[in-house]
Amino acid sequence: MSARVGSAVPPFPEAVQSRFDQLMPPGVPPLRLFTMLARDERLFTRFMDGGLLDKGNLSLRHREIVIDRVTASCRCEYEWGVHVTLFAARAGLTGPELHSLVHGNADDPCWEETSERVLIRICDTLHAQANVDAELWAEFSSLFGDEACLEVLMLAGFYRMVSYLANSTRLPPEPYAARFPTAA
Repeated sequence: MSARVGSAVPPFPEAVQSRFDQLMPPGVPPLRLFTMLARDERLFTRFMDGGLLDKGNLSLRHREIVIDRVTASCRCEYEWGVHVTLFAARAGLTGPELHSLVHGNADDPCWEETSERVLIRICDTLHAQANVDAELWAEFSSLFGDEACLEVLMLAGFYRMVSYLANSTRLPPEPYAARFPTAA
């Protein structure tokens, strides 16, 4: 499968190459998503500046639950696979939890923490309604501070955009990236 929009090719503009050097481990080429966006330095820069992968108001685990659930809900195997490969182990996500994020729901027995169940419900509600009702918001905001709540909403929206980009341009999976688990 080839992408509908090709990638920029080296040499990249200095600012783009510098960002690649910061993001990618030595010897690992930039992600296809990044090189596709690097066709337009403005789009690339705006995208990178909105990523929220820095140390923010959420734990790594909470951040990755949101990203993995949103990308799975959008059926974006490209981005889900990249995040699972690069972050799942460090975030402590188990095989059953990753399976649940793709095929299950917040009530699956692998989710013991109320905060994790609520994050999954928030992602599902945002995906279905682009809104959060008062009851779920009350539970959500009782577990997370205002800044963390805002970050979850922004993270979910950003990774929905990433899913639109990757799915619509038909980005093939990175060679090393995880694939969706098969349904049980």
